[in-house]
Amino acid sequence: MIVKAWNNGAHSRNGKGYGFRVSPEDRDAFFKKEWTSILLEVEGEPRPEEVKLEEAFWSEEGCELMSQALGRWLRRNGLAPWARGNPPSVVLEPLEENRFRVEKPKTGRRPF
Repeated sequence: MIVKAWNNGAHSRNGKGYGFRVSPEDRDAFFKKEWTSILLEVEGEPRPEEVKLEEAFWSEEGCELMSQALGRWLRRNGLAPWARGNPPSVVLEPLEENRFRVEKPKTGRRPF
């Protein structure tokens, strides 16, 4: 699935305030309400990152996955900060149960 990078408006250099926005349709198709967290295998990182699923994730206004580690990854890969209103797309691939892989879209290919 394709998700959009998200930020709370601070664009902190240490990665705080960053995450991904999942569409309500993808959230309902690939996530389960009984999960309290997910594991993200982040491209280039040695260990999976655990990301808590807050109650707001299930609201129509929410659907954000927030993690300082995701912010550091976005910044390290030149995906953040971005121009206002133009967040980059990222690939979030379901692997098994609550485990997903995070990757930059492949160059030369449309991500969707």
